[in-house]
Amino acid sequence: MARSLLRLSRPLHLLLAALTYLLGAGVARYLGIHLNGGAFWLGLVWVMLIQIAAYLLAEYFRRPFEPVSEADTPAQRLRLRTLLLQISAAALTLVAALTVVMLRSRFITPTSAIFLALIFLLLIAFAVPPLRLVNAGFGEFALAILFADFIPALAFLLQADEFHRLLPLVNFPLTLLALAYFLILDFPSFASDQKYGRSSLLIRLTWPRAIPLHHMLLLAAYTLFVAAPLFGFPWRLLWPVFLTLPLAAYQIFMLRNIGLGVKPLWTILTATASATFGLTVYLLTLTFWIR
Repeated sequence: MARSLLRLSRPLHLLLAALTYLLGAGVARYLGIHLNGGAFWLGLVWVMLIQIAAYLLAEYFRRPFEPVSEADTPAQRLRLRTLLLQISAAALTLVAALTVVMLRSRFITPTSAIFLALIFLLLIAFAVPPLRLVNAGFGEFALAILFADFIPALAFLLQADEFHRLLPLVNFPLTLLALAYFLILDFPSFASDQKYGRSSLLIRLTWPRAIPLHHMLLLAAYTLFVAAPLFGFPWRLLWPVFLTLPLAAYQIFMLRNIGLGVKPLWTILTATASATFGLTVYLLTLTFWIR
C-alpha cells in the first residue's frame, strides 16, 4: 500500500516542480533581490503539498472498474481509495494552514496571491470532476503550464514585487519542452487509455499528428533559446541549455523510429524525455544560482 501511495504521488513530477520553483527563486536572486528564507520554504512546501493532494485526488476519482495496478483486487482498491481521500484532505488542510501563515507573515502580495489561486484552481481542474483535465485530453497542457510557468512565477513573486522580462524568456521555451515531455508519457499508456476510455492528449491527436507535433515542440523550444539573447537573455546564462540538445535529438530519433514500426523501448524513451526537460531546468537553475 505504501509503495502504491508513493507511486501515485508522482515523485518525479514533484522533483521537477521543485526544480522549476528553484529556477524562479534563482531568477530573483540573479536580479539582486535578497531572498526571504521564510517565504521561499513556505512556498516550496505549499507547492509540494498542493500537488500531492491533486495527484492523489486524480487517482481517487478514477472510475471504480479501473485497476490501480494489475494485481489489485476490488477490496484493495476500495481501501486504497479511502486512504487517497484521507491523505488528500490532510494535504489540503496543511495547504490552507500554510496560506494563512504566509498571509499573516505578509509574504503574499496581490500578484503572488493570483498565482497561488491559479495553481490551486488549475490542479483542482486537473484532478476533480466535472472538468477532470487529466482524462479529458488537456491534462498535459495543464501540467506543462503549471511546471514551466505558474510554479517559477510564484517562486519569483514571493521574493519580488513585480514581474521581470527575464522570467517569460525562460518560461516559454520550458513550457514547450514540458509539453513534449508530458506527450511522451502518453505513448506507453496508449493501449490502456484506449481500453478504459481515458482521453489523453495522444488519443485526441492520434499518433500521426502527435509525433510531428512532439518534434516541432522540441525544435521550437531550442529555437526560442537561440533567439533569447536578442531579447536581453544573457548568453552566459543560456549556453548550458544546449548541452541537452543531443538528448532532445535522440528523443526525436527514437520516437521517429517507433512511428516507423521499430520495437518501442518505452523505459529509455521516457527516461530520455525526463532528462531532456529535467536537465534543462537544472542547468538553467544552476547558472542563475551561481552567477
